[in-house]
Amino acid sequence: MTRFDFIRRGAIAITLLCGLPALALTPKDSLVQAMAFDDIITLDPAESFEISGGEIIGNSYQRLMQFEVSDPSKLSGMLAGSWTVSKDGKTFSFELRPGLKFASGNPLGAEEMVFSLQRAVLLDKTPAFILTQFGWNKANVADKVKQTGPLTLTIETDKAYAPSFVLNCLTANVASAVDKKLLLGKAQNGDLGAAWLKNNHAGSGAWKLREWRANEILVLDRNEAFVGPQPALARIIYRHVKEAATQRLLLEKGDVDIARNLAPQDLAAMAGNKDIKLESRPKGTVYYLSLNQKNAFLAKPEVREAFKWLVDYDAIGATLIKDIGVVHQNFLPLGLLGASSDKPFKYDLVKAKTLLAKAGLAGGFKVTMDTRSAQPVQGIAEAIQQTAKRVGIDIEIIPGDGKQTLTKYRARKHDIYIGEWAADYWDPHTNADVFARNPDNSDEARLKPLTWRNAWAIPELTAKADAALLERDPVKRAKQYQAIQAEFRNSSPFVMLFQQTQVAAMRANIDGFKLGPTSDSTYVGPVSKR
Repeated sequence: MTRFDFIRRGAIAITLLCGLPALALTPKDSLVQAMAFDDIITLDPAESFEISGGEIIGNSYQRLMQFEVSDPSKLSGMLAGSWTVSKDGKTFSFELRPGLKFASGNPLGAEEMVFSLQRAVLLDKTPAFILTQFGWNKANVADKVKQTGPLTLTIETDKAYAPSFVLNCLTANVASAVDKKLLLGKAQNGDLGAAWLKNNHAGSGAWKLREWRANEILVLDRNEAFVGPQPALARIIYRHVKEAATQRLLLEKGDVDIARNLAPQDLAAMAGNKDIKLESRPKGTVYYLSLNQKNAFLAKPEVREAFKWLVDYDAIGATLIKDIGVVHQNFLPLGLLGASSDKPFKYDLVKAKTLLAKAGLAGGFKVTMDTRSAQPVQGIAEAIQQTAKRVGIDIEIIPGDGKQTLTKYRARKHDIYIGEWAADYWDPHTNADVFARNPDNSDEARLKPLTWRNAWAIPELTAKADAALLERDPVKRAKQYQAIQAEFRNSSPFVMLFQQTQVAAMRANIDGFKLGPTSDSTYVGPVSKR
């Protein structure tokens, strides 16, 4: 293709991306999605830990293992052609499929896979805990992750964990294979290419990053070097569109092919539109309210419980999350081993007032709430603000984009935070590790789960979560997680709100688009357009 041909073919797409009036439907070789992705901070799989970035990396990188999108309990190899587990349950041996390549054309073998796992541990960014929970650290990872042949490697864990837990962790984006040769050529001051990879690509997936402009556009091109079924489309274009109503308008006009963040009223308004079809599925994502225990008011047990009676769950379920979520009061999303469906809390102002009086706060108090300015989070925050006001709690909502609110939350400088958490891999420990464990509550802690962000010190609950991780009998393990969730509901500073039902609305000519149960398993490779 000549430079002129490329420009001509991309003219319509560029017009769309710039927000100018559309001249025609989207290009036949491109999928254009309207999606709010203001939470993306980096596109390095060793550092990225945001929901939107998870989808991009899931499509442009590969990992040793994968789960079936239709049944996440079933594991299979992605890069791994085969694997075995030692009798003591601590050594996992993998053999990679032959002929693998990165988008650069560089070969992908055991050397590159070992480098990738070691790199994630050495960089020790936010998602590294998924791997360091195997007992790996900067000092020992070279001994724990080893190449044993051109296509073979072994990983050694410090304990005999449930094998499904270890294998599921290796489906997470932090375990992605990255191009060793390319990254070392881009490295600066020993950073293993981290500065360069924030805005670039070094993967082997079906897609490769062409461009990312924060809060504006992200474009993936088909990876012609991909060893596997080639996508039917040439590129995937994500347009950052925050407002659900604007997404709906763009979809109805044909300016985008898929709208990813529609509100219940938008979905209802499109019912019966023959040009639009819906794809939905329960997502491994839960929404919650969290109370920072560094705040003297919020640290009182009675206040923590009072907030759980101040949420009008029924009203939120019937309006703000209608068709896009279900009320859920547990940290394990339904579908994961041991997930509880118990819902003991309901809207009860009298009970909330009684608890506040018991805490010596009958007159109420003032706090702030950091909220991402996107629906349904913003609407839920306003609803809670109104009900809290009725018992004397004055909540100042501080809106911001995803990056702003997350940065403040991760530094535990908030009072109240309303947010979402998506499962990183399909094992119950993925959420127990962040909602029910806090090994070190000090400001200097190396691990900083959600419990740490909210300064909730829980040595006994941490021990119970650790024990569940080592239980190899799935029936016994499920009962352990159910007991942990019951204790969590009663005592935690988290108000669990709902589990997401993700819905994508698309033009009728789109085929093969399926939402995954996690952010990194919505694969766009099979998508085609008629």
